[in-house]
Amino acid sequence: MDSPATSGSAGASLGAVSRLPSRLTLPVVLVGVALVAMSISGTAIALPNIGRDLTASGSALNWVVAGYNLAFAAMTLVAGAAADRAGRRRVFIVAAAVFSAGFLVTALAPTILVLDIARIVSGIGGAGVMAAGGALLASSYEGAARNRAFALMGTMAGVGIAVGPTMVGGLIALTGWRGSFVAFAIVGTLIACGAGRLQESRADHGRTDWIGSVLFVAALSAFMFALLEGPEVGWAHPTILSAAALGGAAFIVFVVTQRRSDAPVLAPELVSERGFMGWCLATLTTSIGFLGALVFLPTYLQAAAGNTPATAGLTMLLLTAPVLVTPLFAVTLVNRGVSARLLILTALVFVITGNFGLLLLGPENTTALVAVPLLLIGIGMGISFGITDGQAMSLVPARLVGTAAGFLNTLRGAAEALVIAAFSAMLLGFLTVRLGDSGHASDVAAGHLSSPTGRDYSTEIDAFTVSWHFTQIGVGTACLLLSVAVAALLLVPSRGPITAEGGRHARAPR
Repeated sequence: MDSPATSGSAGASLGAVSRLPSRLTLPVVLVGVALVAMSISGTAIALPNIGRDLTASGSALNWVVAGYNLAFAAMTLVAGAAADRAGRRRVFIVAAAVFSAGFLVTALAPTILVLDIARIVSGIGGAGVMAAGGALLASSYEGAARNRAFALMGTMAGVGIAVGPTMVGGLIALTGWRGSFVAFAIVGTLIACGAGRLQESRADHGRTDWIGSVLFVAALSAFMFALLEGPEVGWAHPTILSAAALGGAAFIVFVVTQRRSDAPVLAPELVSERGFMGWCLATLTTSIGFLGALVFLPTYLQAAAGNTPATAGLTMLLLTAPVLVTPLFAVTLVNRGVSARLLILTALVFVITGNFGLLLLGPENTTALVAVPLLLIGIGMGISFGITDGQAMSLVPARLVGTAAGFLNTLRGAAEALVIAAFSAMLLGFLTVRLGDSGHASDVAAGHLSSPTGRDYSTEIDAFTVSWHFTQIGVGTACLLLSVAVAALLLVPSRGPITAEGGRHARAPR
C-alpha cells in the first residue's frame, strides 16, 4: 500500500503527534471497524437465548438490536462532525471506551430494560468508532491509496459481518450469551488503548452545531419508537401518533437550521451534490436489502428449521462470507478502469434479485432453498462496501471528511435501524393477522414456538413462513424503487467534486 499522506496534505491541521508513525492508523481503524461490524451481525444469534433468559419478546426484545442501530444511526453524523472539530483520534478513543462499557453492562444486565439501555450506549460508541475511523483514513490517504484504504475498511467490515454470527454462535455454545458480550468489551478496550498512539488531526474550524445534532437525534429516535411500538400498542394510540408528529416536526426544523447554521452538522453542499447523494443512496439501498435477512433469519433458522445457534451462524455465512472477499475485488476492478457506476448498479440488481429469491424460504431444506438468494445479497453488499465510500469521499473537500464519513455511516445506520423496525412491524402485523392474537404473534416472532408435538406448532410454522414471505416482498420492492433513484442520480453527469471554496472541479470520477 502507498505510504499515507500527512493529515495536513489532506487539508486538515494536525494536533499532537504520537510517539509512533501514522502507519498505525490503518490497522487500528480496521480492527475497530471489524469489531463494530461483528457486534451488529452477531447479536441477532443471541436473541432467542436472551428472550428465554430474561423472559422477553416483542418490542422489548427487538430493542436489543434496534436500540443499538438507532443509537448508531443517530450519533454517527454527530460523531463525524465532532471528530472534525474536537479531533479524530480523540473521538475514536472515547468512542471505543464507550462501546466497551456498554457491552460490559450488557453482559451483566439483570433485566431486559437494563440490557436495552446498555445496547444503546454501545451503539453510541460504535457510531464514533466508524465515523472517526473513516475520517482518520480520509485525512491520512489520497488518490489510489485512499481507495485501497476504504476498500480495506469495507473488507474488514465484511470480515466482522461474515464471522459475527458464527463467532457469537460459538461463544454462546461455550460461555452463554453473556460471555459473548464480555469478549466484545475486552477487545474494545484494547482498541481504545492502541488508538492512543495515533496522530491527531482536526479541521480548522471548531464550532459544533448542537441544535442541529439534538434535532437530528430527536427526529430519528421518535420515528424509530413509533415503528417499533406501533404493532403492540396500536398505530392509532396517542403515544404513537405523538411520536410520529414529534419526529416530523423535529426533522423539518432540522432541515431549516442546517441551511442557516454557520457550522452545520450536515453540510448543505453535500446534500446538493448529485453524485455524492447517489453513492449515499446506493449504500442505503444495499443496507436495506441486507439487514432484514441478517437480523431476522437467524431466529427463523433456530425456531422453524430447528438449527442450534452455532449451526444458524454457519448458515448465515452464505449471506456474510461474500462481504469478506468482494470489497477488494470491486475496488481492484475500479482502479483498473472498470466503471464504478456499472459495478454499483450490478450490485443493486443482485440485492433485489436475492431479496425476492428469499420467497423460497421454508422450514424444510431451508439452507438449500435460500443459498443462492443469500449469496446474491452478500455479493451485492460486498461490492457496495468496497466502492461506495471511496467514490463518495472523492467528491468531498478535506474540511468535510468527518462530516461526510458520518453522513455515509448515518445513512447505513438509519437504514439498519429503520429496516429492523419496519421488518419487525410488518412481520408482527402479518403474524397477528394469521394467528389472531398479537401476544401469540410476538412470541412466534421471537422464536418461542409451541412444542413440535403440540397442535399449534404446524399453524405457527406456517404463519411464520407466510409472514416472512410477505415481508420480503416489501423489502424487495423498496430496494427496487430506491435502485431506480440511484441510477437516475449516478447516470446523469455530475458537475464534479465539491472544492473547499464551494466550487467544482471540471470532471467527476467514474
